[in-house]
Amino acid sequence: MAAWSGARRIAGVAALLACLAVPAFAQAPAPINNPFAALLGQPGSTVALKPEQRAIIDKVNKYLSTVQSLEGKFVQVGADGRRTTGNFYLAKPGRVRFEYDAPTPIELIADGTTVAVRDRNLATQDIYPLSQTPLRFLLADKVDLMRDTNLVAVYADDVFVTVVLEEKNTLVGTSRLMIMFDAKSMQLKQWTVTDPQGYDTTVAIYDLDASKKPDPGLFKIDFTTYHN
Repeated sequence: MAAWSGARRIAGVAALLACLAVPAFAQAPAPINNPFAALLGQPGSTVALKPEQRAIIDKVNKYLSTVQSLEGKFVQVGADGRRTTGNFYLAKPGRVRFEYDAPTPIELIADGTTVAVRDRNLATQDIYPLSQTPLRFLLADKVDLMRDTNLVAVYADDVFVTVVLEEKNTLVGTSRLMIMFDAKSMQLKQWTVTDPQGYDTTVAIYDLDASKKPDPGLFKIDFTTYHN
């Protein structure tokens, strides 16, 4: 597989900085009859949450804050429909590693402050500040979607709870993050990042093990072996 282009690589970086738990869907399910199935507002707007919606967000915050370490497998579906797989390791605060299965030569590593995207075939490495990635808050010890993000919408039906976040960046534009949770357990299921160019990248993880503590060496970025 060839190295990712700039726009696709940025979308992939954004999409991989979180944690979910089933095979990816093409899009979020349409809301059905449910008192929570309501938009919070248009892009960039600020609308007060209803008590029912705030209760949902509180449950989401609690779940995301409880998750401190994970190991498992992931599935990624890119804007071109290409499906890739691999293994991931997560340790809060701020650390995650995604290793793509062959023939994809990509590795993504976040060490707490920096994100590195490596191409093993080309021996190149692109560096991004973790603070500028749309999903940085999910790697924090404590997650507060109302405080740390621009929460655009909340949907709910009998199967899924879906929250939509908007991330504005003066350099690259506005991106969207859609995260889906199980309506009963509030366990994360998948997320989709829409980058400023309109490309969607969907990621899911499975075979999760929250009991293991990943080796800290997995999150070390080697700034000497790879060059930009």
